[in-house]
Amino acid sequence: MNQRATRFEFPGSQGSLLSGRLDRPSGEIRAHALLAHCFTCGKDIKGARELARALAAQGIAVLRFDFTGLGHSEGEFANSNFASNVEDLVAAANYLREQQAAPTLLIGHSLGGAAVLAAAAQIPEVKAVVTIGAPSEPAQLTRHFTHAREEIDARGSAEVAIGGRFFPISKAFVDELESHRLEEAIGGLRRALLVMHAPLDEVVSIDNATRIFVAAKHPKSFVSLDDADHLLSREADARYAASVAAAWAARYLPNLEAPTQVPKDVLVEESGRGWLEQDIQAGRHRLVADEPPAVGGDDAGPDPYAYLLSALGACTNMTLRLYAKHKKWPLERVQVELHHAKVHEEDCENCEDSRSKIDHIERRLTLEGPLSEEQRQRLLEIADRCPVHRTLHAKVQVETTLEAANPTPS
Repeated sequence: MNQRATRFEFPGSQGSLLSGRLDRPSGEIRAHALLAHCFTCGKDIKGARELARALAAQGIAVLRFDFTGLGHSEGEFANSNFASNVEDLVAAANYLREQQAAPTLLIGHSLGGAAVLAAAAQIPEVKAVVTIGAPSEPAQLTRHFTHAREEIDARGSAEVAIGGRFFPISKAFVDELESHRLEEAIGGLRRALLVMHAPLDEVVSIDNATRIFVAAKHPKSFVSLDDADHLLSREADARYAASVAAAWAARYLPNLEAPTQVPKDVLVEESGRGWLEQDIQAGRHRLVADEPPAVGGDDAGPDPYAYLLSALGACTNMTLRLYAKHKKWPLERVQVELHHAKVHEEDCENCEDSRSKIDHIERRLTLEGPLSEEQRQRLLEIADRCPVHRTLHAKVQVETTLEAANPTPS
């Protein structure tokens, strides 16, 4: 499967078109999941994005979408509520069922966690549910409107600042949040439940996780997210949550138990976070590439040449380590420093052209340990035999083909 992500629209609970994105594994799809984002956020918030992509790396195709009136979805946020969010989730599950396969795993972040707890009963194929930083009751969110509650009650609505943006919050919206009780839904979930929460979460306190866990029946599990923030803004935290969710879900989703071959191909696509920033998927690993501000980038990651040098350096060190081990030589530590530059070519067919340049890589080795001078010189020779070094000196053929853009889900 060449495309890892597909964007599309589908009708939501109120008839408006909702904007969705399906993050797919580069290999076999072992399960489908539905991801619900946090209150007033969106499908492209960093935490949701990293969760989906990390799960895709585990073989799970993840559908994430913007609730009504948020992100790229149509409709008015002022006309939405918790019940409509639940209905949007069911609509998304129906769409996924029609296009590919129904979700067997639901994952909800913050208010999205409360929504998946309420929606699970309406999606019969669901086998497991994961909540991340979820409130035990939707009414918990009304504390964020406390400063505007008097105005909301008096005027019927108020503009409330949430996450640096203003949203219209109506009295009907608040009343609807306060009317929902999730305890019965949690107790009657009849699905495996994983509750993940950060003890220091300042937005939704850890007490909510306790109430959800106590109300749920077995099988149920709890995992602490340690010092993660509520939005999982650090990539490491989002990836950890995704890896734990995938490992836990394997017990309840049979297709996840089968071992799969890790794809060796590399997939690179524009991240959408910056003009030049790129997301790189290399097997199960995720990397970011960018350019420095001087050439229009945001310096969110190493530039392409830095990755090229990194590949050569890593291959050099590994080759020397393996050779020293084979020879039983006392190589304690190896370090390589690399530098790339374009230099004028001194010996070439076009020497009369002063503009002729070649790529020059300087590689400086540091070999630690009680090695003899003969051993050091031999390791210096072996450095030139590392596979990446040989590739750089070989005749390399790059074949480029054009793939169809924006394929429909299949």
